[in-house]
Amino acid sequence: MIKTDFLVIGSGIAGLSFAVKAAREFPDRQVTVITKSEMVESNTRYAQGGIAVVTDFLNDNFDKHKADTEMAGDGLCNSEIVDMVVREGPARLEEIVKMGTDFDRTPEGGYHLGLEGAHSARRILHHKDTTGFNIQNSLMKEAGSLPNIEILEYHFAIDIISQHHMGEKVTRKRDDICCYGAYVMDLNSGSIKTFLSKVTILASGGVGQVYKLTTNPVVATGDGIAMAGRAKAAIEHMQFVQFHPTALYGDEEEQAFLISEAVRGFGAVLKTREGELFMEKYDERGSLASRDIVARAIDTEMKARGDEYVHLDCTHLDQQEFSKRFPNIYKKCLSLGIDLSVDRIPVAPAAHYLCGGVKTDANGRSSILNLYCCGEIACTGLHGANRLASNSLLEALVFAHRCFVDLKNNIDQISHQKDVPEWESAGTTEPDEWILIKHNRVELKNIMHNYVSIVRSDERLQRSLNRLEILYRETEKLYKRTTLSPQLCELRNMIYVAYLIVKQSMGQNENRGTFFNVDRVGQQGHGSLEGTDP
Repeated sequence: MIKTDFLVIGSGIAGLSFAVKAAREFPDRQVTVITKSEMVESNTRYAQGGIAVVTDFLNDNFDKHKADTEMAGDGLCNSEIVDMVVREGPARLEEIVKMGTDFDRTPEGGYHLGLEGAHSARRILHHKDTTGFNIQNSLMKEAGSLPNIEILEYHFAIDIISQHHMGEKVTRKRDDICCYGAYVMDLNSGSIKTFLSKVTILASGGVGQVYKLTTNPVVATGDGIAMAGRAKAAIEHMQFVQFHPTALYGDEEEQAFLISEAVRGFGAVLKTREGELFMEKYDERGSLASRDIVARAIDTEMKARGDEYVHLDCTHLDQQEFSKRFPNIYKKCLSLGIDLSVDRIPVAPAAHYLCGGVKTDANGRSSILNLYCCGEIACTGLHGANRLASNSLLEALVFAHRCFVDLKNNIDQISHQKDVPEWESAGTTEPDEWILIKHNRVELKNIMHNYVSIVRSDERLQRSLNRLEILYRETEKLYKRTTLSPQLCELRNMIYVAYLIVKQSMGQNENRGTFFNVDRVGQQGHGSLEGTDP
């Protein structure tokens, strides 16, 4: 048994922000951060565009930011949450700047503000095209300086510990489900450790790897959502998966290279392979429409022409300024033989961000006692049916802070649970055929790519459900009889998350934001989680 006061699962901007604040406030308490890979490996690291915060009050204001967020969210945002997040943004920004995060400046010394799709004003603070990496480095440096933070890399959280593990029947109808910590696999030794914590903060990121094409790193397999779901936490809006319109086409990596939306804010425009502008047919904002509209328009154009990509044209832009603003994108294109002064960039939509997740209140509390969530794993009400560009880093900072403030006032009333059993692994054996796990993962990603992508239908959803049920039964059989491995645990989590996306898509009776079903035109209603357990 390993006891800690705060157990943080995930080492991106949300998890580390919380850990730093808790460690500073309670120097005599232990903060344990676990991450299944290296600490730096998270979606935060790959955030290119920046963070949306109102700083130019001459040309921008909170009401504009709120209106842009709600318009992008297509009527499903929680207005009170949106107002809270945009107003608390400047204070959270100031904190990370004081921590050493560097943002690009104008010659006069002010912030250089970028423009992105669906924003009515320039409000995107950035560090070239590596904003997330810059923020991540600042947080890692700060966390490393605090002696009461222990960071355990290559530790894979398997399950949230609750009354279920103590022999009690746990259902969604119970309102007293409580989190006591987590069972965690040490990937170096293969042993399963029992972490007992007063509170657990899930900040384990998104689900992009359930799709064949994604901008997410290989660690984004939905582990936290699957753990919370198995523990019977409320989960909603899983049907709203945002596809980034402009992932670099032709890159064979498991994680597609992202061409930031800020490139379109800089002046790049989308064209067909024949060189024709097409976005104006779909939205008066053209290439700077919201992500759901742009991604669906590209998908429509590709299918109409039988193409696998469209073009992003940067040839008319100042190439010297472009290379300064987007050095990594510029270098990546050159490495592939794309000269941006004469060549257009081939792009296609890729799974990028989950707008739903574990349902939380304004303080990051889930429906399970002593289990908090922040970052992409959480469904806070900010994004609605479609996230506004660069609101993700903002949300992570604001909700990490609100989790901290809530626990600051309550941690003394929480104690460690007694008599929690160790992980039981007796009777299991090494799997005979590892290739089956790999094949099932590939099949899962293809199912989601083919049937549960940008445009869906009732028939496609039912077909995906039928195939997922087969994968589920096969994987559960392996899980019960073989020794645990990270590959098997990831597959199990990915199947669970994919199942939730499909089931909540089937319950979504109205096209909103990122969700579009050809059989749902003109219908009303929204999906829920009722009856969606495998």
